[in-house]
Amino acid sequence: MTGGVLLAGAALGGVLGAGLVLVLAPVLWPARVAAEPTRRGAGQRMRTLLAQAGLGTVPVTGFVAVSAVLGLAGAGLAQGLLSVAALTTIGGLGSAAAPLLVVAWRARTRRRANRTVWPDVVDHLVSALRSGLALPDGVSSLAHTGPLTTRAAFAAFEREYRATGNFAQCAAHLKEQLADPIADRILETLRMAREVGGSDLTVVLRSLAAWLRQDAAIRSEVEGRQSWIVNAARLGVAAPWIILVLLASRPEAAFAYNTPTGSVVIAGGLLVSILAYRFMIALGRLPEERRWFR
Repeated sequence: MTGGVLLAGAALGGVLGAGLVLVLAPVLWPARVAAEPTRRGAGQRMRTLLAQAGLGTVPVTGFVAVSAVLGLAGAGLAQGLLSVAALTTIGGLGSAAAPLLVVAWRARTRRRANRTVWPDVVDHLVSALRSGLALPDGVSSLAHTGPLTTRAAFAAFEREYRATGNFAQCAAHLKEQLADPIADRILETLRMAREVGGSDLTVVLRSLAAWLRQDAAIRSEVEGRQSWIVNAARLGVAAPWIILVLLASRPEAAFAYNTPTGSVVIAGGLLVSILAYRFMIALGRLPEERRWFR
């Protein structure tokens, strides 16, 4: 009897211990499991941004290295010209962030230009399908008849499809090269039609082209009206820093800004400028489509 009680107690203790370990497992072992996907996600976002900017062949590590070198150069230049510790730090951080800002600006510019291109791509594709070409051949024909800005990507699709004959794989690689949500939607529609069939593909593509033209026209009108407001706000944010740099070039002002109080004033001004600029951009930015089909 006593042995049975001891055995039952040991079993109950083991179950309670296992339950306690399971409850504490997310707290005890979270770091290595959660950090790796975050790093992969950041790298994937950076690769997508480079592809959208037309720099898909640039490695992420090389881009980070160039940013670091520019940051060090900017910090050294600011220190040599102004000799203000706070401005040296800001100059280094700004120089390091400059490549990312240029890439993001280039990506936005290419997306804005491509909004007027995708309806033509769809029209050429519909014409190819209505002429009797098979779906892969219709997509490959865009390497010769499509808009100039997209021909290189579709030429790569044509070469890969001739080598492999795998439409789904080639379409996935084409999506990664184009890195555009509208291209994702078009290619997913084609992939679905390729896998399950359907007689309404041209009707769907025509409706999509009409919607894309309407969306591009509305966005162009709104962005044209907002441009002068955005430019004025950018000038308003940049003007105080131009004045600050001119003042810091004088020795007495540089000495004042090198004090703890001067550093706090500069840091506070930087924080206010960043918050005001981001708030202005958030208010004036139109919603962008996200890439759901990856």
